[in-house]
Amino acid sequence: MNILVTGASRGIGKTIGESLTKAGHNVFVSARNEEMLRIFKNYYVCDLSKNSEMLGNYIEENNIDVLVNNAGEYIYSMIEDVNSVQIEHMIKTNLEAPLYLISRAVPYMKKKKWGRIINIGSISGVMGEAGASIYSASKAGLIGATKALALELAEFGITVNTINPGWVETDLGNESILESGFSKDEMMDCIPQKRFITPSEIAGMVKYLISDEAKGVTGQSINLCAGLSVGY
Repeated sequence: MNILVTGASRGIGKTIGESLTKAGHNVFVSARNEEMLRIFKNYYVCDLSKNSEMLGNYIEENNIDVLVNNAGEYIYSMIEDVNSVQIEHMIKTNLEAPLYLISRAVPYMKKKKWGRIINIGSISGVMGEAGASIYSASKAGLIGATKALALELAEFGITVNTINPGWVETDLGNESILESGFSKDEMMDCIPQKRFITPSEIAGMVKYLISDEAKGVTGQSINLCAGLSVGY
């Protein structure tokens, strides 16, 4: 099985790539930092806000069966302080690029009559997050696209799902907390399970969604958030 994981230089993407490699899959990865990608056998250096077309070519050349759209950007800012460059960058990276990569992966999946598309969204796209409106909007758009594409591709044996993590124990997650002005303990107090999600939990969900046991799961927005989406 040929699998591409974007944003795999660290955190969630790196853990997903490592987990799928250990499971025996042929894993391809992409990110902007070549040095951090070198732990993988197959990698492609790419900034999805600028040259997603090149990664699209890479997808076609390697007959990708499973596409994991993990790469994303986060900006914490009040709406009046957001500029047009930031908005364009966020939307391109978090929404436009995943849709474009899907468009390049789907022809081969249709030909094979099998495929798996997994988008890594965010609980902020489900609930909204004050101070992160552009990020929330981009992730909400990914959830909407997931539902539409699941309908469009169902007859071809292709499933499309989104995993929405809550706060995750990664460097990026901790950096986001610092940007928000809240402490980690204050964030933890808002989570029903009083803990952050681990990257390995997300990798485990990806492994399930590409398995035969999950062939009937499509168009779903799966909240992996330690209860954060349920309420407080």
